[in-house]
Amino acid sequence: MEQEELTEWIDQYGESVLTYILLMVRDYQKAEDLTQETFIKAYRHKQQFEQKSSEKTWLFTIAHNVTKDYFRKKHPLQHFLGLTMEEKDYKPTPDQIVAMNFQTEQLYRTIQQLKPTYRHVIILRKLKEFSTAETALILNWSESKVKMTLKRALIELKNELIKGGFTSEIFRRTI
Repeated sequence: MEQEELTEWIDQYGESVLTYILLMVRDYQKAEDLTQETFIKAYRHKQQFEQKSSEKTWLFTIAHNVTKDYFRKKHPLQHFLGLTMEEKDYKPTPDQIVAMNFQTEQLYRTIQQLKPTYRHVIILRKLKEFSTAETALILNWSESKVKMTLKRALIELKNELIKGGFTSEIFRRTI
């Protein structure tokens, strides 16, 4: 793999991978570190990329696994019990607060409160706009599991948004 290709990947997908990881770990510094680790792993294992999916899907698979490994190492017992990715609240920077309108901010906060499997599938399918097949590859799930989990996740997200005072119309426009 040429250095130029790595630079191209970082330019093309770096911000998207970073935001995906940030939505999982809720810590900007850690998200930057894990994003860097994602691209280092991609660089080291380029020869294993079999072109069965897009480069973006492959990079997000690596990012998903790097994030999963981070939580597994940091909190092995919590990971075993299915309690990972619940460690701290996401606190946006002042610039992010200004950039986000109230509805978008509330949506992201509500997504952060969902259980990890729901959060993963909503972020990948609805926010990052991966197909069902790509999401299945990234999460190492079947396509039917992605579809069913997304359906349940969206119902849960809608219920949580309604509890927070949002109408169904806002939910439809946002997701």
